[in-house]
Amino acid sequence: MSAYMKENFSFFGVKAPERQALLKGFIQEHGLPSKKEEYRVVLSLWEEPERELHYCALEILEKRFKKRIEKEDSVLLEFLITNKSWWDTVDLIASKLAGAYFKKFPKQIESVAEKWINSNNLWLNRSAILYQLKYKQETDPYRLFSYCIQWSHSKEFFHQKAIGWALREYSKTNPNQVVDFLKNHKVAPLSKREGLKWIRSKNIYP
Repeated sequence: MSAYMKENFSFFGVKAPERQALLKGFIQEHGLPSKKEEYRVVLSLWEEPERELHYCALEILEKRFKKRIEKEDSVLLEFLITNKSWWDTVDLIASKLAGAYFKKFPKQIESVAEKWINSNNLWLNRSAILYQLKYKQETDPYRLFSYCIQWSHSKEFFHQKAIGWALREYSKTNPNQVVDFLKNHKVAPLSKREGLKWIRSKNIYP
């Protein structure tokens, strides 16, 4: 597990199904943390070196987000994105937690998401590009495309991959817009290849 994560983190070696079953059993017995305790629990788990505990922290947070999201949660999300950062946690935070947050508080996009896309932290940039990943018809294409353009010249793999992934997901909703965007804007070959993957699988684009 550690090798798969480029030796960035240590692991207990507990696979996802077993970890999720353990957490589910614990929550059934003890319940979720109270609103007052939740931040402390999540941050305490995040301080531990083993990656499985970081996944547990996000799963606890995701369970609460399904019922209740607070406006001040953007501070916690930003902390989790920028600390012990790697694609495995950042992509989950971006697509599930940040995505849900900005749906609940769309006025925060102008301050929070704009801050992220303009940051010097590539994981915040990636999160801004990916937060609409599950939005489908609710996607704001202007914002998605402008964020992609902003980092389209980056040589950073995680920027290029995020752009391609975001475009690929949106192409399932509006392939013509994605094709037009890629015809009119230069992006990295990786981003273009990823962005067109679904479209080409459906023979929509040559």
